[in-house]
Amino acid sequence: MDKDKSIIIGSDHAAYELKEKIKAYLIDKGYLVADAGTQSEASVNYVTYGKKVAKAVSNGQYLKGILLCGTGLGMSMVANRFANVRAALCSDIFSAKMSRVHNDSNILVLGGRIVGDVLAFELVQTWLDTGFEGGRHLERIQAIDN
Repeated sequence: MDKDKSIIIGSDHAAYELKEKIKAYLIDKGYLVADAGTQSEASVNYVTYGKKVAKAVSNGQYLKGILLCGTGLGMSMVANRFANVRAALCSDIFSAKMSRVHNDSNILVLGGRIVGDVLAFELVQTWLDTGFEGGRHLERIQAIDN
């Protein structure tokens, strides 16, 4: 498995439709996408899917993940409880870019009821295309888990 072209994605029911669109977008771009669920719009507990994605990133199985729920708030809270996870809730391009440049975010979180398809695709692409600046920022993110 090429870890640079592999990504894990998960959502709750509120963002299921957007998750499916993002998954298709990523596959079209050549990514191998692991879908951690959910698989329908039937009501589910977002925590279950947030934990699946965050655990896979935390343990290094995947370098990057994407989580979605209605607002993105719940998924952010769940994911950031895991060691080595830096989940960034983004709803604008600048935040998506800076979450990578300064924070080396490894999970992008989106609100399915906040961002539309076109913006979501732009956020995902910006996030994937942007590298980590390192330097003084590396020391800062290392201090998170210490």
